[in-house]
Amino acid sequence: MQINATYNSFVALGDSFTEGMSDLLPDGSYRGWADVLAGRLATRNPDFRYANLAVRGKLIGQIVAEQVDAAAAMEADVVTLVGGLNDTLRPKVDMARVRDLLTEAVERLAPTCGRLVLMRSPGRNGPVMERFRPRMEELFAHIDTLAARHGALVVDLYGEPVLGDPRLWDVDRLHLTAEGHRRVAEAVWQALGMPPEEDWREPLPPVGRPRWATRRIADARFAREHLGPWIGRRLTGRSSGDGRAPKRPELLPYEPGSVPSEARRRTSP
Repeated sequence: MQINATYNSFVALGDSFTEGMSDLLPDGSYRGWADVLAGRLATRNPDFRYANLAVRGKLIGQIVAEQVDAAAAMEADVVTLVGGLNDTLRPKVDMARVRDLLTEAVERLAPTCGRLVLMRSPGRNGPVMERFRPRMEELFAHIDTLAARHGALVVDLYGEPVLGDPRLWDVDRLHLTAEGHRRVAEAVWQALGMPPEEDWREPLPPVGRPRWATRRIADARFAREHLGPWIGRRLTGRSSGDGRAPKRPELLPYEPGSVPSEARRRTSP
């Protein structure tokens, strides 16, 4: 990959990870790694354009149905596709169907963009990660196969110890903090051939293990505020993304914070 490459446009597809949860801004909107990356790319090109079609809670079938055609029509220099992980976290999942849908998405996107970027997503260390690890690794193995077949880049975040550090994850234990998103942006930046600005793999400073009582309080808060509602949505067939529109649905010139007020309202928690 050419170092100091110039990219004129970037389109991001996916779910909450690419929408930017939980990198919360003061106005109630989410930033996230894709916005950070777009801002950095825009500093190198005054004509840079950016769209972010990702919506929280989307399964790979919804990403294919709602985002892929729109992204393909934009014919961007860079397209990132991160999807399928929400499927693996469901109690029951047809992994063959997930693989087929991801294949369909890649086959439709790869010919229409300059560079397709896929990811092996990060995960917070803990029991949830261990429970779903086999499904995740099956998904990531398929991503590797598709990338080799279609000449896509793969940004491997799954195997990096620092991104498993619980301190880089929000209290919901599903979404990265602002620092986590910043590191992901740097990882993608470097994968695109841009000159490194930092070591995104650098471990966080050592810290003592929280006391037992502190851990139990955190567990109770997590169960009350996040796990319970998440289970409720699964049982009723609802999604956190129901009725939400993408925050940047059109490929437009990038300006920091340039999210229309209506989109900010829809994407607030």
